Amino acid sequence: MTQTAIERGTKWLTEAGLRPTRQRLALASLLIGDGKDRHVTAESLFAACAQSGEKVSLATVYNTLRAFCDAGLMQEVVVDGSRSYFDTRMDDHPHFFWEDTTEIVDAPADQFRIAQLPKLPANAELSRVDVVIRLKRV
Repeated sequence: MTQTAIERGTKWLTEAGLRPTRQRLALASLLIGDGKDRHVTAESLFAACAQSGEKVSLATVYNTLRAFCDAGLMQEVVVDGSRSYFDTRMDDHPHFFWEDTTEIVDAPADQFRIAQLPKLPANAELSRVDVVIRLKRV
């Protein structure tokens, strides 16, 4: 990990009110250390962590990703009941999901419009709308 990645990770965590433990900082540095947004699965982040030489269990990765989501640092993108991705980009935007490679990427938000949503129940308010556009290669 570079010093810049550690500094970015520390700032990211502390601004969200999370204590920058060694494990959180290692994962945060991998997620946002280069300043780029990314989509990860728990398994892909676990592999990246192992490749970087950090010792973090898969259970810790899952728990930490959940804590990051709860703190508002990331959002979970559920592709189907068995597949979740975690996105460091927090603005509202759609996603493309490539079924052949199981890769998820940001779709251009400026090209996407929702014309109308169904009427919400009386005791509800809209939290967010998740859009995953599934793609097949031709």
